[in-house]
Amino acid sequence: MLGWLMLGWLMLGDGFRWSGSVGTMSPDDMLQTVRAGTAFFENQLDAVSNEQLSGESLLPTWTRSHVAAHVGYNALAIARLVSWAETGIETPMYDSRQARETEIDTAAGWAPDTLRTLCSHSGMLLDSAWSHLPDDSWAWQVQTGQGRLVPASETIWMRTREVWLHAVDLNATATYGDIPAEVLDRVLRDVVGLWATRGEMAGLRLESVEGHIYGDRDAPDPHIVTGELPVLTQWACGRAGAATTSNRTESPTAPRWL
Repeated sequence: MLGWLMLGWLMLGDGFRWSGSVGTMSPDDMLQTVRAGTAFFENQLDAVSNEQLSGESLLPTWTRSHVAAHVGYNALAIARLVSWAETGIETPMYDSRQARETEIDTAAGWAPDTLRTLCSHSGMLLDSAWSHLPDDSWAWQVQTGQGRLVPASETIWMRTREVWLHAVDLNATATYGDIPAEVLDRVLRDVVGLWATRGEMAGLRLESVEGHIYGDRDAPDPHIVTGELPVLTQWACGRAGAATTSNRTESPTAPRWL
């Protein structure tokens, strides 16, 4: 069983900062990252009243209830991948994209207490599944909802991304500035990597004021989008309200992410 390690988080105001590198953490260390993100999401959900759950989230067409339903069912979907790694029996995240959308829409209409229970209980179930996964099963290949084959250890990052980003999408009090810089950095690298795979990064370079460069480093006349890391990540993820600057007359709309 993976043991609980001492947390490497430092409280800075209302946010967290991780002292390590997300991309190189061990499963034990990554579990601490996702547990902190889960707590962050739950705190944001607690900040939303039952009446406010039907209000707008930061995601087009989704209410806060839809975001909560998605995060709850996502935990169960990832737990199925962990079970796949443990048993060797293929267990997809979802039966189909339509089935995923239907369960989210259905749960979004549940009574608030039922929806909150889904989020808390599914999170605990997933954490237990990770904690009981044998060490030699972390390398087992499972398939994501997008069809990628990844080691089971990648499921921790998949969930980490969900809880931190969707905590902000609840449209309560959190901002991208509350997300650990190391998590933002990996999210941005994931987004840019997907754009590159689809051939959508040619000539586009993202530069954070903190000194990180993402995207096309070799273009002779790149279109450079600049901003602080939280703002740049928010823009790249397609969330409205991110104030980036550009070396062209107009800053481009970020290509679609997922």
